[in-house]
Amino acid sequence: MNESAGSQRWVVKIGSALLTANGKGLWGEGLDNWVSQMVDLRAAGHELVLVSSGAVAEGMTRLGWTRRPEEIHRLQAAAAVGQMGLVQAYESRFSRNGLQTAQILLGHDDISARDRYLNARGALQTLLDLGVVPVVNENDTVVTDEIRFGDNDTLAALVANLVDADVLVILTDQAGLFDKDPRHHADARLIDSADASDESLDGMVSGAGALGRGGMITKLRAARLAARAGADTIIASGTEARVLQRLLAGEPVGTRLLARRQKLAARKQWLAGQLQLRGRLELDDGAVKVLTGRGSSLLAVGVKSVSGDFRRGDLVNCVDGSGREIARGLVNYNADEARKIAGQPSASITELLGYHGDEELIHRDNLVLS
Repeated sequence: MNESAGSQRWVVKIGSALLTANGKGLWGEGLDNWVSQMVDLRAAGHELVLVSSGAVAEGMTRLGWTRRPEEIHRLQAAAAVGQMGLVQAYESRFSRNGLQTAQILLGHDDISARDRYLNARGALQTLLDLGVVPVVNENDTVVTDEIRFGDNDTLAALVANLVDADVLVILTDQAGLFDKDPRHHADARLIDSADASDESLDGMVSGAGALGRGGMITKLRAARLAARAGADTIIASGTEARVLQRLLAGEPVGTRLLARRQKLAARKQWLAGQLQLRGRLELDDGAVKVLTGRGSSLLAVGVKSVSGDFRRGDLVNCVDGSGREIARGLVNYNADEARKIAGQPSASITELLGYHGDEELIHRDNLVLS
């Protein structure tokens, strides 16, 4: 567990059953405890993104509903009502400790679709740079597919990929992943550590409870998704005393599912596999040298020609004068804009396009050398 002690960026996910004390409304004592622990993480110099379930469950409590509705519009209504309480609960507690928070409502497509990935990544990165704690939840109020099929375990893993997290912590009402369902087997054994890709884990997971949409099966899937970008996942009980501080100190709490890959290389591999090539940029010799020798971002001044019909966030390849692929990455401008700024210094972009855009045509974090 010592790796987590050196982690710089954490994604912490808190589940519905835990957050609402199994449907009794937002658990104030638990919230006080978790926020206090997350404040300690920030004080220790670590960056934090919080992914929180609980909007629908809190809305059900506020509306006096005892059973989760099946009708989409009633689920949307519960999410809208509950989100108010959820945001207020976090904002008040973090602000008392001197930390600003930001509400981020996402659907899974917002961080996997080509035209929204860069916007979501940029917004979250900026908030982290400002020392703000983003509080992320699914946009259940308007995204009907996510209410039917989504789960915040998967969302948390996608956020971990998006922000290059070192570790994903899933706090739940269970102690971790067991080799058998502990609710039905007294001899169930907690799995301390395993490779996230271990296929034998598939037979050990169980389904969801009445409040949540994801059981251990979604947590295992989330761990595997996070592992594709090099992040370890820890599944632990949110009721464990000082659980986050103990994880930070390297104590073996819960179940750790290991990525077994270097973070940056794995993330770029994950990124490159998301999309099909939509265009091509021909680079001059100077740009080729900078990209291959220094691992720098690609600036417009180094681009000789642009081909293809692509949008911001699409995957394009970068070639040298002979047509040999040098790199590929997610482009910050559409094809028409790229043609206008090709060969021009970054200082001229605002004048050429009429708005202040990104300095890089492709940022180095979104660039994979071939």
